[in-house]
Amino acid sequence: MNETFKALSDPTRRAILDLLKERDKTAGEIAEHFHITKPSVSHHLSSLKNANLVQDERRGQFIYYSLNTTVLQDVMKWLLDVSNKTEGKDER
Repeated sequence: MNETFKALSDPTRRAILDLLKERDKTAGEIAEHFHITKPSVSHHLSSLKNANLVQDERRGQFIYYSLNTTVLQDVMKWLLDVSNKTEGKDER
């Protein structure tokens, strides 16, 4: 889970995840939304893949990136569990 939080700590990576909520996109389509080099976008996508936050799939000549919702759901569940435990301590 450390890789996940490390990946989520970067605002560009969070913006990429927001873009992928709309639909699967190629690296080029993702890069159009940022004022950074394509190699930098590739680096961010690699970090997101290493954290299992995105998946890639080759379709013809292109590689499409999509959200890995399973990992995002796991992170949300963990955050809710921690939040509920914290709230329970406050009530004592």
